[in-house]
Amino acid sequence: MENKKSMAFILPFVMSLIAGGGILLGMYLSPGKQTQYSHGETDYRKLQDIIHVLDQRYVDSVDAEALFEKTIGEMLHNLDPHSNYIPARDLKAINEQIEGKFGGVGIRFFVIRDTLCVTNVLPNSPSDRAGLKAGDKIVEIDGENIASEEVNSDKVQSLLKGQENTPVKLRIVRDGKKISKKVIRGSIPISSVDAAYMINSTTGFIHINSFSQTTADEFRNASQKLLAAGMKKLILDVRNNGGGVLTGATEIVDEFLPAGLKIVETRGEHFNEFVYQSTNRGALKKTELVVLINEGSASASEILAGAIQDNDRGTIVGRRSFGKGLVQEDVELADGSNLRLTIARYYTPTGRCIQKPYTGNMEEYYGEYHDRYTNGELYEIDSSYFVDSLKFTTPKGNVVYGGGGIMPDVFVPVDSAGFSFYVSELRFASAFTTFAFDYVSNKRNKWQSPKDFNRSFSVTNSVLDQFTSFAESEYNIRKQPSALARSRTVISKFIKSSIAQQLWVEEGYYRVVNETDKEVQAALKVLR
Repeated sequence: MENKKSMAFILPFVMSLIAGGGILLGMYLSPGKQTQYSHGETDYRKLQDIIHVLDQRYVDSVDAEALFEKTIGEMLHNLDPHSNYIPARDLKAINEQIEGKFGGVGIRFFVIRDTLCVTNVLPNSPSDRAGLKAGDKIVEIDGENIASEEVNSDKVQSLLKGQENTPVKLRIVRDGKKISKKVIRGSIPISSVDAAYMINSTTGFIHINSFSQTTADEFRNASQKLLAAGMKKLILDVRNNGGGVLTGATEIVDEFLPAGLKIVETRGEHFNEFVYQSTNRGALKKTELVVLINEGSASASEILAGAIQDNDRGTIVGRRSFGKGLVQEDVELADGSNLRLTIARYYTPTGRCIQKPYTGNMEEYYGEYHDRYTNGELYEIDSSYFVDSLKFTTPKGNVVYGGGGIMPDVFVPVDSAGFSFYVSELRFASAFTTFAFDYVSNKRNKWQSPKDFNRSFSVTNSVLDQFTSFAESEYNIRKQPSALARSRTVISKFIKSSIAQQLWVEEGYYRVVNETDKEVQAALKVLR
């Protein structure tokens, strides 16, 4: 029972990854268009009239704009789960994720005890040039006090982000002293390749969190560094990657395949069929490959995994992916808003369409992840997907399956060993992150590298006692001796990985967790 509770808190996170990331797949398949109302304008006016009457006559007050937007969204979702209406006010943030950059100052932060704490400063960023340091506490932004209970991440981002070359004045606290800093905003990259390192002397690890316009270049830069370090084999991790820009995936696949092979095909009623093929470019044609996927891998992640699997180019390890096989195009509307419309399905090289079924019920569609948990699919292979009607064969005679997601070649169940409701409470309260921030406050220069830290640091009884006492005093999470005994290994891993993340962001985190990660260990076994 405790295992089920401990898993429940991650469901909204995984769902949001897919809902937010997956719908961006087809953004640049064709140029944006601007609508022109024609014979359908009568129906459009009718809808306007109805909303106007509601606004003027309904028994309660009505937000006409919100009602109109919701009506459009529900209409589109009757067609498919990924067509969507995007108001003009939301487009900027979405486009930043697609473009892989935004105007800002270049810090990572976390709100701790109603205070904005700088956890990392991006090298060569505006904040780095202005002299900000990890551990600084920001109390004012452009004269506005943000050291209060009302401070939150959205508020802070709205104040820090802005046009490039514009100034923002910060008031920070460092070592108990207040200091003023003027930062000139710049172009801040949003890294989609957030970890790349050598697991051993011949095997590299690369984690991709999303696919943007810059992902393929980021991947090439990362892989070149690993090749220079002696990489012969690669573990490519796209778990919980909800997708993004199509070409981010196709260009990465092209790095591995010989020329002339199909990567993906797109087909639609009003869309010309198009086949993406591999070229003779790419520096990883001979690199042994394992791709990690799970139930949170969607869209462009599935294109990548499907192309590798169908071309017999590598081994897919993990669990069945989400099952998003629809392609979207952005249509610009007259008021600056966007219609993100499904225009095609994509097909893997063997001809699989891996879009899972949709009945028109959005809650049911995204709740299918929870069904996988409750019906046991995350713990053992669901044989119901291995039916003849969904069977396809690769050039080497390997059988692969369609019907909703990519089925891995090597199944690895969810690792719930050592989890408890106590662990879930600690994670939900952000106790690990807050403790790590405090713990490294006077130790940020103690370790030379994430490799040095991972080798030399361990969570002793003293550190564990500090943490549990901290969680009780700061978050009122009482110590639970029985749960602590059961979950000691898991809690120690989260403490260590959170400290590493404070110091070296995602690379530090993955260096710690990958040592015991079941999927990573299965991948290493495959590569051996």
